[in-house]
Amino acid sequence: MLDGISVNTQSSIRAACGGTVVRFDPLEIAGEPRDADVVFVTHAHGDHFSPADIAKVSKPGTVLVVPASMADQAKESVSLPLVTAVPGQSGEAAGIPFEAVPAYNRLKPFHPKRNQWTGYIVTLGGARIYVAGDTDAIPELESVRCDAALVPVGGKYTMTAKEAAELVNRMKPAAAIPTHFGSIVGKPEDGAAFAALVGEGIRVELKL
Repeated sequence: MLDGISVNTQSSIRAACGGTVVRFDPLEIAGEPRDADVVFVTHAHGDHFSPADIAKVSKPGTVLVVPASMADQAKESVSLPLVTAVPGQSGEAAGIPFEAVPAYNRLKPFHPKRNQWTGYIVTLGGARIYVAGDTDAIPELESVRCDAALVPVGGKYTMTAKEAAELVNRMKPAAAIPTHFGSIVGKPEDGAAFAALVGEGIRVELKL
């Protein structure tokens, strides 16, 4: 499962299984791979919603999934079939089932709950892959059940490495991958700090 997941920067994630490719928040994409069956966008910030990078990974038939609150912005910027997501609801895009998960800051102003931005649980090859987006360790995430959790650890705009590890230890996925550190925000060593705090029985892989 983890062999099919890569992170090229920030929260720009590629997950592939059995010829199906899903992208999350593509950013700083090298070349024009044009391989995505579905592109999921978690929120409207420029390091997560990059129309130029979405174009690089899109091919005929690619479907774009965005939070419903930014549907108009997406329609103006990207010419792809559009599916909207609302936190707490489920959907399907190009035959790939997904669940939209709340993603917000409790005290910080960067990702207000009222924006209804999302993380996603995507089922790919029978595995449930959770991509958190930009979020704190909010109460709603305690009930997330997944095989792999990709969580931000860089602090400032999101949870810290310690907070992310504590959340993952409560969620108890089979595996975890830290994201959102070492470039725009967070220190390069945040990934290792996260890994050191994750409990036994949860496999951690550093992809950045």
